[in-house]
Amino acid sequence: MKNTKLPKILITGATGQVGGKTIEFLLSNNEIEIVAAVRSKEKAVPFTNRGIATVILDFDDDSTHLPAFEGIDRLFMVTGYTVDMLRQSKVLLDNAKKAGIKHVVHLGACGPDDATVGHWVWHQLVERYVEWGGFSFTHLRPQDFMQNLLSYGSEKATNKGVLNAYVDGACLSWVDVDDVAQVAALALAHPELHSGKTYRLSYDAKTFDEIAELMTSILGKPFRYEPLSPEIFLQKMKDAVADMAYMNCVYDHWKQHANGTIPGASDTFDNFFEITGKEPTRWADFIKKHKEELVY
Repeated sequence: MKNTKLPKILITGATGQVGGKTIEFLLSNNEIEIVAAVRSKEKAVPFTNRGIATVILDFDDDSTHLPAFEGIDRLFMVTGYTVDMLRQSKVLLDNAKKAGIKHVVHLGACGPDDATVGHWVWHQLVERYVEWGGFSFTHLRPQDFMQNLLSYGSEKATNKGVLNAYVDGACLSWVDVDDVAQVAALALAHPELHSGKTYRLSYDAKTFDEIAELMTSILGKPFRYEPLSPEIFLQKMKDAVADMAYMNCVYDHWKQHANGTIPGASDTFDNFFEITGKEPTRWADFIKKHKEELVY
């Protein structure tokens, strides 16, 4: 008798931007089963209302790991913005190995293999641990998210035509969250095509002055960029009682961007069409797509 069991894919970070978008890309695939990992029964409700299976999984509670992993073949691993990601990732991967999970797609951070920015380095250590565990793997390294133009943390990044950022006049490389999620979905659905690959994801390099100029042209209203000191970011994170081990790294990388001392900060890559068969989102596309959120 033919085995009709479909591969089960567990999406962590399912309530977040990348995880949620990844689920959307996978929903039309009838050759896999999707399971959304959530931290509470309340957070499961929006998924169950749509017929999406859920499991309770808490990175900080390893007693939830093995039950959540039961029957899972592939894992999308999205960690939080704290230094705890190192411990959480190790324990999660140890339990994933015990559960027999075969393929891991890890959402990492920017940079080449010799990156020195703190939180980028942490993600690369997690990548090595994935490999050491003997999993089939795909590593995703997105650069700066275009969605940061809409909001950063809990604050709007664009206010009545004024763009604020902490990088002075630096040119950064950018990627749309939708494009990251599409690559993640393909790597999860077709591990045979994407196993062993590290995908650096950034497709348009621009300064904030250039972005403001483009927004003015497309949206028909004036936009301008006003850089902020990285010290302002640091104080905001302290006031928000954020994890400062992580946020000090972010603060340091804002300073390095502003000083132009991060090698390859504006690098872009030509891998998106090869992976997806489509062109990546560039800034003009993104601004048009999010016009309603950007106009004032």
